[in-house]
Amino acid sequence: MSVTLKDKSQKWVYPLLAFMHDSRSIGIILLACTAISLIVSNTPDVGTNYAHVWHMHFNGTEAHSFSVFGIHLPNSPILVINDLLMAFFFFLAGMEIKREVVQGELNTLRKALLPSLGAVGGMLVPAILFIQFNRDTAYMSGWAIPTATDIAFSLGIASLLGNKVPVNIKIFLTALAIMDDLGAIVVIALFYGGKLQLIYLLACAIMIVLLWWLQRINKKFGWIHILLGILLWYFMFNSGIHATVAGVLFAFFIPIKDIINFEVKLHIPVYFFIIPIFALANTSIILPGQITEALDSSLSWGIIAGLVIGKPLGICGVCYLIVKRGWAVLPAKVNWYHMIGAGMLAGIGFTMSIFIATLAFKTTTEQDVAKISVLLSTIIAMLLGYFWLKINGKPVIVKK
Repeated sequence: MSVTLKDKSQKWVYPLLAFMHDSRSIGIILLACTAISLIVSNTPDVGTNYAHVWHMHFNGTEAHSFSVFGIHLPNSPILVINDLLMAFFFFLAGMEIKREVVQGELNTLRKALLPSLGAVGGMLVPAILFIQFNRDTAYMSGWAIPTATDIAFSLGIASLLGNKVPVNIKIFLTALAIMDDLGAIVVIALFYGGKLQLIYLLACAIMIVLLWWLQRINKKFGWIHILLGILLWYFMFNSGIHATVAGVLFAFFIPIKDIINFEVKLHIPVYFFIIPIFALANTSIILPGQITEALDSSLSWGIIAGLVIGKPLGICGVCYLIVKRGWAVLPAKVNWYHMIGAGMLAGIGFTMSIFIATLAFKTTTEQDVAKISVLLSTIIAMLLGYFWLKINGKPVIVKK
């Protein structure tokens, strides 16, 4: 029997699609891109040029934007990635937040209380630890770096454990990471913007009002929404508030019936194009000759302590208090060993932590130390969480 060209293509296409829809693959891709970027960056005669490509300015100046026919746009590849492409990532995150709040694991106060307050604890304790390490130093602007959780990466590691951990702990981790994303978005909007431009802020407000009005009159989602979304991003980019916030705001006006369709369409381009490019661009770090000395700083220790220790301590500590007070209960078939493991996995900051690091510091040296610290923390949190849950993750047997 002869094999057709279509049969041959399917042999490649179906496994590829299966890989792309496997939650574990996102972590694999991120690790691979990070490794490639670090290797290339530290290859003699290549590394400097590789790093320069991401940061070269389109108009020859170091301005944040350049003007084309009076339109102000990002002025370097790294800004295109971090300000424009990452807006799609935040758009996807915003839709996930809305879906969970409307009809998911956050749609009632009782269901939302445990992951929501856990996320608050998981942001406050790492920030406090970082501040303790960096009080009265020039690194204080990086306090938010260890507060973030990479939802895709942390869930990818949890998925590696399969049915060795209860499904409900993965659901809890998803809800926790979503609330953590919301907290990170608020932090970025409030603390990591530039000088506010009132005219552009007013234009943003007008776009939001128009989107709200279209939602109120039940206007079917179409080209006018897309146009208003583009304008919202443009005005936000020039307003002094980070442009990616526009992606989240736009997501809140997507009709709930359309969200799943958008999530399906954006899953592959966001997680297999935008996030890998983000990783390649933002981990183009030329490692210093004395890397141990470079990492032996209050900045590095604050980030590592915040993510590796602060995350599980803050999440589990707050969850323990509210469960003991009777405000919430642990999910079915979940015990405190599972919660500790989930807290450890929440210490995988990666995408969001690296992103905040690019906003927190202006010099390449500080950014690189922060990024290396985030990478080291990610590896530690990943290994700790994985092996802890592998050893202690057996689901609780509920006796009937």
